[in-house]
Amino acid sequence: MKNEIISRRQFLGTSALTLGGLAIAASPAFGIPAYIKNLGKPNSMFNGVQIGAISYSWRSMPSSAEQVLQYCIDCNISALELMGPAAEAFAGAPEAPARPGGPAAGGQRSPLTPEQKAEQEEYLKKMAAWRANAPMAKFEQLRKMYKDAGVSIYAYKPNALGANNTDAEVDYTFRAAKALGATHATVELPNSPEQTKRLGDIAARNKIYVGYHGHTQQTFDWWDVALSQSKYNAINFDMGHYVAAGFDPIPFLQAKHANILSMHTKDRKSKANGGANVPWGQGDTPIVAALQLMKKNKYKFPATIELEYPIPEGSDAVKETAKCVEFARKALEAKS
Repeated sequence: MKNEIISRRQFLGTSALTLGGLAIAASPAFGIPAYIKNLGKPNSMFNGVQIGAISYSWRSMPSSAEQVLQYCIDCNISALELMGPAAEAFAGAPEAPARPGGPAAGGQRSPLTPEQKAEQEEYLKKMAAWRANAPMAKFEQLRKMYKDAGVSIYAYKPNALGANNTDAEVDYTFRAAKALGATHATVELPNSPEQTKRLGDIAARNKIYVGYHGHTQQTFDWWDVALSQSKYNAINFDMGHYVAAGFDPIPFLQAKHANILSMHTKDRKSKANGGANVPWGQGDTPIVAALQLMKKNKYKFPATIELEYPIPEGSDAVKETAKCVEFARKALEAKS
């Protein structure tokens, strides 16, 4: 897959040079115009609003760092919230043990056997030791690979910010986020104020923000304690889950936009209508109104596509993400 990306880039570079030859005579500096230099790269910035995606959207597909980059290119995604496994594998992390077999009745995974539990505990110890000394050069290399292809990484989400993770692992998260070029790391908002203070303090030392994510437990003031503890504690808002919890996200965005670092964007039915995840445009989430608000008020945080609705037969997660990008483009290019 990496070779496929490189070969495509080489082809586009050759094409750009050919087209550039046509424009050189008209260029005062005899250089290649910027629009030609960027030919073939993804661009999901529409009317000043950055549309991004979380790599979790492609969880149903193979997801190495190189493959995730290819998915971004195929979807026209130029900004990304990157989950931990792809980045950590690229950087040489210990390999995770094989996950247990398929789900049991009710959709839940079968309980781990004692042997699997022991194997998992040993893996977590190895990961903690690796993270404490992880080479930032590999994360910087990953950042450059993405940047060269036209994709920036604005958020990083490894499984390393929990109460059971060591301070060294938490510190690693923010150092790796910085090396990737991200402004923040994301994690589910802990129930413990002690944990949000701990994360905020370590984030402050690294001058990288932590964006707290939520599901249907989100309320208007749900983040207030964490926000009061550190200026590096912030919000990773999920607009779709907020609607499924029974709330209107527009007043929240108007009131809290200064504390929002990124916004997971999906279409869900309202709580009264059952809360189902559905293709964009079929639910109760005011995606168009929210994007128009972001455009009008020049909010700087990205709207992150998080693909969670069932993938239709004959399609795949990349094709469905591309549909969401196009939905957002049309919403942002429409007159308000």
